[in-house]
Amino acid sequence: MATEATARKFFTAPNFAVVGASSNPAKFGHKVHAWYLDRDLKVTPVNPASPTVTVNGSEHATVPNVSALANPKDTAVSIITHPAVTIGVLKEAKTAGIPSIWLQPGTWDDEVLKFALADGTFEAVVFGEGGRGHDGWCVLVDGDKALKAAGKL
Repeated sequence: MATEATARKFFTAPNFAVVGASSNPAKFGHKVHAWYLDRDLKVTPVNPASPTVTVNGSEHATVPNVSALANPKDTAVSIITHPAVTIGVLKEAKTAGIPSIWLQPGTWDDEVLKFALADGTFEAVVFGEGGRGHDGWCVLVDGDKALKAAGKL
């Protein structure tokens, strides 16, 4: 299970990415991407279906996958995808050298967790029960506290 120390470690990264970023304000991929932008953090939206996403009236260039990130080894990744998609994202993230991941509520199942939590896969994995939200650790609910603990807010 994730802890406040795990969430703080996630936010020590100099760069961030949101897998599942969307232009649709009703989707959590949009809300999480907007959260990073609202805090002036360096964030890259990941969306294989669209070359850009729009947040708060501004277009942001996407990358199609985590392997296409400019500095994957310096990027912590928030994931907002169905577990069937998440497992592939995690395998690619491990290969790319992504250090930390945040699995938003609804993005993981037993297979995802087994892979993500295996020794040596990631330095920090934020997921599951805990945090201040009723659905577990969520960037939108717990991010500011962890960001502050990491000295970035």
